[in-house]
Amino acid sequence: MYPFAYTRVSDTREALNAGRRGGRYIAGGTTLVDLMRETVERPETLVDISGLPLREVTATERGGLRIGALVTMSQAAADRKVRSLYPVISEALELSASAQLRNMATIGGNIMQRTRCTYFRDVTAACNKREPGSGCAAREGFNRMHAILGTSDDCVATHPSDVAVAFAALEATVHLLGPDGERRLPFADFLLRPGSTPNREQAVRKGELITAVEIPALPRPLKSGYLKVRDRQSYEFALTSAAVALHVRGGVIREAKVAAGGVGTVPWKLPAVERHLVGERPSESLWEAAAARAAEGARPLQHNRFKVELLQRTVERQLRIVGGTK
Repeated sequence: MYPFAYTRVSDTREALNAGRRGGRYIAGGTTLVDLMRETVERPETLVDISGLPLREVTATERGGLRIGALVTMSQAAADRKVRSLYPVISEALELSASAQLRNMATIGGNIMQRTRCTYFRDVTAACNKREPGSGCAAREGFNRMHAILGTSDDCVATHPSDVAVAFAALEATVHLLGPDGERRLPFADFLLRPGSTPNREQAVRKGELITAVEIPALPRPLKSGYLKVRDRQSYEFALTSAAVALHVRGGVIREAKVAAGGVGTVPWKLPAVERHLVGERPSESLWEAAAARAAEGARPLQHNRFKVELLQRTVERQLRIVGGTK
């Protein structure tokens, strides 16, 4: 590990000043510390923001939820408002990492975490995300765990977060505070597809601090859930996953929110699936037909072609579960 400076801040003004000078924010540290050990990340200064007052889950005036950036994964998963209004968030969090990590990791840190691509974490391998212009070893290497959606010639790494898939499905908003003031960013614009600049992963400006993630009010009744397919039942990243929320009234689907994880360079919203569902009555044939659209635009590699069918089956299964026809 390389030498670094450490400072602990007690208010947002201190944090922003330190961030503007190039300091890297840290709270639970469950991702950044690992990357520092592996010398993938070499920050000169760490700014400990764990003492900031960003640890509340509150209802918004319009009936949504605002989750503070420093709320831990376990706290968010257990929160009564989260569990009753948006169980898809609780389920995604409870299927993430391990209990020990969930007790440390924060919501803000979770959506900022970097890929688990083995080539990215191996400093001897070519990786455009870690070292722009060096190439992408995953494209010709063992790429079973890599993305089939949103890829580019420069990067095929998946985004590892489970709860980010739920946030993408629910069309959340990220609240940011920076030297130029506050701003709100749709979750779809917060995480960036790699394109030709895979080293730039979030639309966060220098010195900006995530303060909260806000979930909008959605029509009621709303049923939602998260399904994760992985090689083992605990502490494993997704081969594919599906976050689904359905508003059914009068026997007809009035609104549908669907996103997939483990298959995209970012949590992958599935608008073609959503469009096929809205205005229809729940049925086995509907779930099958809608799920068949889940992998539109997929570009599988040598070892992950199975993910196309697996994604379709996972989405179909979760539509059945949430739609009540399993």
